[in-house]
Amino acid sequence: MTKLKKIDFLIVGAGFFGAVLAERIANVLGKSVLILDKRNHIGGNCYSELDKLTGIEYHKYGTHIFHTKKEDVWSYINDFTKFNNYNHQVISSHKNSIFQMPINLETINSYFKKNFKPNEAEKFIKNITKKYKKKETKNFEDKAVSQIGSKLYEAFIKNYTIKQWGKHPKYLPSNIFNRIPIRFNYNEDYYKDSQWQGIPLNGYTEIFNNMLDNKKIKIKLNTNYYIENEYDVKYLTIYTGPLDRLFNFKYGKLEWRSLRFEKKIINLKDYQGSSVINYPDLKNKFTRIHEPKHLHPEREVFKSNKTLIIKEFPTINHDEPYYPINTLENIMLLKKYKQLAKKIEKFDFGGRLANYSYYDMDMTILSAIKKFNKIKVNFR
Repeated sequence: MTKLKKIDFLIVGAGFFGAVLAERIANVLGKSVLILDKRNHIGGNCYSELDKLTGIEYHKYGTHIFHTKKEDVWSYINDFTKFNNYNHQVISSHKNSIFQMPINLETINSYFKKNFKPNEAEKFIKNITKKYKKKETKNFEDKAVSQIGSKLYEAFIKNYTIKQWGKHPKYLPSNIFNRIPIRFNYNEDYYKDSQWQGIPLNGYTEIFNNMLDNKKIKIKLNTNYYIENEYDVKYLTIYTGPLDRLFNFKYGKLEWRSLRFEKKIINLKDYQGSSVINYPDLKNKFTRIHEPKHLHPEREVFKSNKTLIIKEFPTINHDEPYYPINTLENIMLLKKYKQLAKKIEKFDFGGRLANYSYYDMDMTILSAIKKFNKIKVNFR
């Protein structure tokens, strides 16, 4: 009979949720932690690395901009990194013309060839959306046209959404549109409601290296987790992966959208003038082009005559889940898996994948801190 390996805490997943918990448990409680991750690196989808041929640091799983209005989150993350002054701006390429995203006064004036002042633009949008206003918006498309009208929706939102989600917007929940603001001024800052934003000066991976730099924390990569495992966990196992996978898809698979990326080196100092450009038109199979050197204008490599571009293609890949598709069917399926998980002794779960939720990084960190505070109560 194989002797089980004893450990205080077992954490499955080395993304932000798992890393914050591991750091807190080791540094505050002084308990030992083992982290398992199925990938060959820590950091989850926030992992960053240097392109060997250009020296440009890029985010392997798509551009990640750290932003928050939570002072406690900002204070916490700054213990492990410093940030540059990058402010995120997104633009959209539609029919070979460039427009601001999210939709703002410049977008409205450029698209409709007007010269509205803010109050005039607001009145204009109110007029063109009047016929779409409903007491209840049942799906993404209803919500979108009721907020911005059919023309802006058709140009910038509809086809991008079809590519992104692999479904017509009529079959997506209306709350997805809540992430897309509309403005009646010229503010181009994508995260204007966040008091703090930027890119870690030395990349995201350094944050995780710093967080997990404690002798009480051990990490095993390229390792899958199974409920029946080789460890004797004294206090708690915390699982951060998809719950359907944990139970071998007993009730069926939760739907996820995933991404694949195509990298290309261009012999130009600057390819597109921005870190991200959206491509909503269906003629382009990709949804975005990333040019990561723009994330670090403070670095010497920003001046080089080579640049790296990365095309982003939405796809289905259950091994690399990104975005949950929160249909009623998926929500009901998730409830069944959560009920199973709650029956496991000395077991808890959390984070973006386990909760089948789209969390920004700051919300992931905040939820991990809250989870730790509940755990800490048992050690007083």
